[in-house]
Amino acid sequence: MKKTEIINFTGIGNVDFVPRKRAKRIRITLKPFKGIRVSVPFGISLKTAQKFVLSKQDWILQKQTEIAEYETEINRSQIENEPIDKKAACDHLYNRLIDLAQKHNFEFNRVTFRQQKTRWGSCSPKNNLNLNIRLFKLPQELQDYVILHELVHTKIKNHSPKFWQELEKVLPRAKKLNKQLKQYKILAL
Repeated sequence: MKKTEIINFTGIGNVDFVPRKRAKRIRITLKPFKGIRVSVPFGISLKTAQKFVLSKQDWILQKQTEIAEYETEINRSQIENEPIDKKAACDHLYNRLIDLAQKHNFEFNRVTFRQQKTRWGSCSPKNNLNLNIRLFKLPQELQDYVILHELVHTKIKNHSPKFWQELEKVLPRAKKLNKQLKQYKILAL
Protein backbone atom coordinates (compact mmCIF):
# COMPACT_ATOMS: atom_id res chain seq x y z
CA MET A 1 0.00 0.00 0.00
CA LYS A 2 1.52 3.29 -1.10
CA LYS A 3 -1.06 6.02 -0.49
CA THR A 4 -3.98 6.80 1.84
CA GLU A 5 -7.26 5.21 0.73
CA ILE A 6 -10.80 5.79 1.98
CA ILE A 7 -13.11 2.80 1.61
CA ASN A 8 -16.76 2.58 2.59
CA PHE A 9 -17.80 -0.64 4.35
CA THR A 10 -21.47 -1.56 4.60
CA GLY A 11 -22.58 -1.20 8.22
CA ILE A 12 -19.32 0.41 9.34
CA GLY A 13 -19.00 3.46 7.09
CA ASN A 14 -15.87 5.13 5.76
CA VAL A 15 -12.51 3.77 6.83
CA ASP A 16 -9.24 5.63 6.20
CA PHE A 17 -6.37 3.28 5.37
CA VAL A 18 -3.08 5.07 6.03
CA PRO A 19 0.35 3.63 5.12
CA ARG A 20 2.88 3.87 7.97
CA LYS A 21 6.61 3.23 7.65
CA ARG A 22 7.12 2.54 11.36
CA ALA A 23 4.03 0.40 11.88
CA LYS A 24 4.78 -3.22 12.69
CA ARG A 25 1.20 -4.45 12.49
CA ILE A 26 -2.21 -3.34 11.22
CA ARG A 27 -3.85 -1.09 13.79
CA ILE A 28 -7.46 0.14 13.91
CA THR A 29 -8.13 3.43 15.70
CA LEU A 30 -11.56 4.94 16.37
CA LYS A 31 -11.75 8.50 17.70
CA PRO A 32 -14.77 10.64 18.50
CA PHE A 33 -15.73 13.01 15.67
CA LYS A 34 -12.90 11.60 13.51
CA GLY A 35 -14.05 8.15 12.45
CA ILE A 36 -12.05 5.00 11.74
CA ARG A 37 -8.40 4.98 10.78
CA VAL A 38 -6.36 1.92 9.92
CA SER A 39 -2.56 2.17 10.06
CA VAL A 40 -1.06 -0.22 7.53
CA PRO A 41 2.63 -1.21 7.63
CA PHE A 42 4.57 -1.05 4.37
CA GLY A 43 4.56 -4.41 2.69
CA ILE A 44 0.95 -5.19 3.66
CA SER A 45 -1.55 -4.96 0.82
CA LEU A 46 -4.75 -2.93 0.97
CA LYS A 47 -6.70 -6.14 0.40
CA THR A 48 -5.10 -7.74 3.48
CA ALA A 49 -5.90 -4.64 5.55
CA GLN A 50 -9.52 -4.72 4.34
CA LYS A 51 -9.86 -8.37 5.37
CA PHE A 52 -8.46 -7.49 8.78
CA VAL A 53 -11.07 -4.74 9.20
CA LEU A 54 -13.86 -7.14 8.25
CA SER A 55 -12.55 -9.69 10.77
CA LYS A 56 -12.86 -7.00 13.47
CA GLN A 57 -16.30 -5.77 12.39
CA ASP A 58 -18.08 -6.76 15.64
CA TRP A 59 -15.48 -4.96 17.75
CA ILE A 60 -15.67 -1.88 15.49
CA LEU A 61 -19.47 -1.76 15.74
CA GLN A 62 -19.30 -2.02 19.53
CA LYS A 63 -16.75 0.82 19.70
CA GLN A 64 -18.81 2.93 17.28
CA THR A 65 -21.81 2.58 19.60
CA GLU A 66 -19.75 3.69 22.60
CA ILE A 67 -18.28 6.60 20.68
CA ALA A 68 -21.71 7.66 19.37
CA GLU A 69 -22.99 7.85 22.97
CA TYR A 70 -19.96 9.93 23.95
CA GLU A 71 -20.43 12.26 20.95
CA THR A 72 -24.11 12.69 21.82
CA GLU A 73 -23.19 13.62 25.40
CA ILE A 74 -20.59 16.14 24.23
CA ASN A 75 -23.03 17.69 21.78
CA ARG A 76 -25.70 17.86 24.49
CA SER A 77 -23.22 19.45 26.88
CA GLN A 78 -22.26 22.06 24.33
CA ILE A 79 -25.91 22.90 23.73
CA GLU A 80 -26.36 23.24 27.49
CA ASN A 81 -23.29 25.48 27.63
CA GLU A 82 -25.50 28.53 27.33
CA PRO A 83 -24.70 31.46 29.61
CA ILE A 84 -25.72 31.16 33.24
CA ASP A 85 -27.25 34.00 35.21
CA LYS A 86 -24.38 34.12 37.70
CA LYS A 87 -26.32 36.01 40.37
CA ALA A 88 -29.24 33.58 40.21
CA ALA A 89 -26.85 30.61 40.27
CA CYS A 90 -24.89 31.93 43.26
CA ASP A 91 -28.06 32.84 45.18
CA HIS A 92 -29.61 29.43 44.57
CA LEU A 93 -26.45 27.47 45.47
CA TYR A 94 -25.77 29.62 48.54
CA ASN A 95 -29.31 29.11 49.85
CA ARG A 96 -29.08 25.37 49.25
CA LEU A 97 -25.69 25.24 51.00
CA ILE A 98 -27.10 27.04 54.06
CA ASP A 99 -30.15 24.74 54.16
CA LEU A 100 -28.06 21.56 53.96
CA ALA A 101 -25.44 22.78 56.42
CA GLN A 102 -28.09 23.65 59.00
CA LYS A 103 -30.10 20.47 58.43
CA HIS A 104 -27.04 18.23 58.97
CA ASN A 105 -25.13 20.36 61.51
CA PHE A 106 -22.13 21.26 59.36
CA GLU A 107 -20.09 24.41 59.79
CA PHE A 108 -17.89 26.14 57.25
CA ASN A 109 -16.05 29.45 57.21
CA ARG A 110 -16.95 30.98 53.87
CA VAL A 111 -18.05 29.98 50.38
CA THR A 112 -16.76 31.22 47.05
CA PHE A 113 -18.43 30.59 43.73
CA ARG A 114 -16.01 30.04 40.88
CA GLN A 115 -15.88 28.94 37.28
CA GLN A 116 -13.59 25.98 37.87
CA LYS A 117 -12.60 23.89 34.86
CA THR A 118 -11.96 20.56 36.55
CA ARG A 119 -13.87 20.49 39.84
CA TRP A 120 -17.44 20.80 40.93
CA GLY A 121 -16.33 21.87 44.39
CA SER A 122 -13.58 21.82 46.96
CA CYS A 123 -12.97 22.36 50.66
CA SER A 124 -9.82 24.03 51.98
CA PRO A 125 -8.01 23.00 55.18
CA LYS A 126 -9.61 26.05 56.82
CA ASN A 127 -13.10 24.84 55.83
CA ASN A 128 -13.58 27.41 53.10
CA LEU A 129 -15.76 26.00 50.36
CA ASN A 130 -15.47 26.60 46.62
CA LEU A 131 -18.45 25.69 44.48
CA ASN A 132 -18.52 25.72 40.71
CA ILE A 133 -21.42 27.86 39.48
CA ARG A 134 -21.98 25.24 36.76
CA LEU A 135 -23.58 23.16 39.55
CA PHE A 136 -26.63 25.31 38.84
CA LYS A 137 -27.10 23.36 35.57
CA LEU A 138 -27.07 19.94 37.27
CA PRO A 139 -30.16 18.13 38.53
CA GLN A 140 -30.99 19.11 42.13
CA GLU A 141 -29.97 15.75 43.59
CA LEU A 142 -26.49 16.12 42.07
CA GLN A 143 -26.21 19.69 43.33
CA ASP A 144 -27.02 18.39 46.80
CA TYR A 145 -24.50 15.58 46.40
CA VAL A 146 -21.65 17.98 45.60
CA ILE A 147 -22.62 20.39 48.38
CA LEU A 148 -22.90 17.61 50.97
CA HIS A 149 -19.66 16.04 49.71
CA GLU A 150 -17.82 19.30 50.41
CA LEU A 151 -19.58 19.79 53.74
CA VAL A 152 -18.45 16.33 54.89
CA HIS A 153 -14.90 17.43 53.98
CA THR A 154 -15.19 20.07 56.71
CA LYS A 155 -14.99 17.12 59.13
CA ILE A 156 -12.99 14.52 57.16
CA LYS A 157 -10.33 15.87 54.79
CA ASN A 158 -9.84 12.74 52.66
CA HIS A 159 -11.84 10.10 50.80
CA SER A 160 -11.30 7.31 53.31
CA PRO A 161 -13.98 4.71 54.09
CA LYS A 162 -14.84 6.87 57.11
CA PHE A 163 -15.55 9.81 54.78
CA TRP A 164 -17.88 7.73 52.61
CA GLN A 165 -19.66 6.35 55.71
CA GLU A 166 -20.26 9.89 56.94
CA LEU A 167 -21.50 11.01 53.53
CA GLU A 168 -23.81 7.98 53.28
CA LYS A 169 -25.33 8.96 56.65
CA VAL A 170 -26.49 12.30 55.29
CA LEU A 171 -27.04 11.11 51.72
CA PRO A 172 -27.75 7.35 51.47
CA ARG A 173 -27.34 7.23 47.66
CA ALA A 174 -23.99 9.04 47.67
CA LYS A 175 -21.95 6.46 45.77
CA LYS A 176 -24.62 6.10 43.09
CA LEU A 177 -24.82 9.88 42.73
CA ASN A 178 -21.02 10.05 42.51
CA LYS A 179 -21.18 7.76 39.47
CA GLN A 180 -23.99 9.82 37.92
CA LEU A 181 -22.00 13.02 38.38
CA LYS A 182 -19.16 11.59 36.28
CA GLN A 183 -21.50 11.60 33.28
CA TYR A 184 -21.54 15.40 33.30
CA LYS A 185 -18.75 17.42 31.76
CA ILE A 186 -17.57 20.75 33.16
CA LEU A 187 -17.42 23.26 30.33
CA ALA A 188 -16.23 26.84 30.57
CA LEU A 189 -18.84 29.56 30.51
